[in-house]
Amino acid sequence: MQTPKFAFHKLLVLLVSSQYFRQTSTAPLQLPNKVCQKAGVAILLVDPYFLLKQFDPGLAIACGAGVAGITTAQALSNASLTDFVILEYLPRVGGRVAHTDFGRKPDGSPHLVELGANWVQGLGTPPGPENPIWTLAKKYQLANTYSDYDSIATFNETGAVDFTGLLDEYEDAFTTFGQDAGYILTDNLQDRTARSGLSLAGWKPEKDPAAQAAEWWSYDFEYATPPEQASHEFTAINYNSTFNQWSNENNFVLDPRGFDTFIKGEAATFLKDQDPRLRLNTIVANISYDTSGVTIENEDGSCVRADYAVCTFSLGVLQSDTITFKPELPDWKQTGIETFTMGTYTKIFLQFPPDQVFWNTSYQFLLYADPTERGYYPIFQSLDGEGFLPGSGIIFVTVVSSQSYVVESQDDQITKDQVLAVLRNMFGPENVPEPIAFMYPRWSLEPWAYGSYSNWPPGTTLEMHQNLRANVGRLYFAGEATSAQYFGFLHGAWVEGKTIGDKIAGLIKGTIQTEEVHYDPLHGTTFVDEYDSTNGFILESTFATYGLK
Repeated sequence: MQTPKFAFHKLLVLLVSSQYFRQTSTAPLQLPNKVCQKAGVAILLVDPYFLLKQFDPGLAIACGAGVAGITTAQALSNASLTDFVILEYLPRVGGRVAHTDFGRKPDGSPHLVELGANWVQGLGTPPGPENPIWTLAKKYQLANTYSDYDSIATFNETGAVDFTGLLDEYEDAFTTFGQDAGYILTDNLQDRTARSGLSLAGWKPEKDPAAQAAEWWSYDFEYATPPEQASHEFTAINYNSTFNQWSNENNFVLDPRGFDTFIKGEAATFLKDQDPRLRLNTIVANISYDTSGVTIENEDGSCVRADYAVCTFSLGVLQSDTITFKPELPDWKQTGIETFTMGTYTKIFLQFPPDQVFWNTSYQFLLYADPTERGYYPIFQSLDGEGFLPGSGIIFVTVVSSQSYVVESQDDQITKDQVLAVLRNMFGPENVPEPIAFMYPRWSLEPWAYGSYSNWPPGTTLEMHQNLRANVGRLYFAGEATSAQYFGFLHGAWVEGKTIGDKIAGLIKGTIQTEEVHYDPLHGTTFVDEYDSTNGFILESTFATYGLK
């Protein structure tokens, strides 16, 4: 009986972050005095967490353990392709699902807050389909609370002022916005900015600070970019793919174990405790690829030769030019990478003395309309309330996009003074004490992330996105940015990781023969028949376009 072809393949799952690639000579990779470990599949992830000091013969390598990487490796393992090693840079699993200790409880122990992903968005409506992240959140019993977006108080520089009616006006316009996007899709029309779409739908905030704040709350808070920089058509498709398919519910995860508990739990389904296949802290120097496979050379002098590689770098990393590909990626691929945008979403945490809490903790959200600058410390979220961290005195404010770049590049003290000035405008200077703890991440400066999550600019097409998503020979790509429908969402990373893991398994076993399609030249619009799985559009189009027509 002939041995199945796939039995001879080893797996290489290599998850690598941009920070740890070093630019070297542009000459082809030369390893004349080195014998590289042979493996079957390499999965290159956005966040490298593991340092490989030496290779054991016959092992495959996985560098990085974010959602996409762990899900890719799990898909391979589920296909009985288990000979791999996971390499990551940081001493943890989770990637941009990251938490930290913050502030102090009465007993002196710290609270835990999430720096990155914080919500499960679009849970599901029984007995229909369910968001896979919600399924996993329930599986690991993650503590979470429904985000009640009606639980909001509004303010300007004079204090409390009610402009919540504007939120309803925006929602009415967004309904028309979605319907107009449907005509763009079905009639093969030119895409435009989300700003144009909103304006044509009757929403024109112009210079009204309250209307600008209402718009920021409804748009920027979700997409981490302003409407001027985003696609009308794919804003609607992205929204519908999650919220029309599953539900409008969003649950805020605040578990003392951390949101990444589900990622660690899933990793544990195919990795044993102290599994030698999971190795921390790796620096990858070069990625060289050809028609027969991929070679990974590490800074410590070790190297791996793999039959396939899967890149799960963030879009920000791919755009940063810190990764060396040999040969350089073809023009169609590089254009796909450079076409899309990486948003930044920054949460700034403050803890006040618990006996001096000055805001009404019955509200989940406090929206501020600055008189001169749109998106200036606009939305505060109270964690000192039921379902969160009651009695903690913790509140945080979110900024995105250009305001994120400002706060992440300036000193903590400057940011703290600015935030306190806003809070004192909202509640009166005599009511706002000095915080006892203050902290925020700097996602745009993290060299293994360079931002928070991706978005689609105006004029984008599925063909353009497929060029970002498509493989280059034996080098494949996966992550939230490669999801045509769920970009920017945690479940986008999960879906793409599983999709590519299944595809690589099929290629190795011989059950799949085709590669990912790519386009050269590109068309200026997306044809209706292109909304299919060939271009990463995995849902029935009626789900994504429901309510558009």
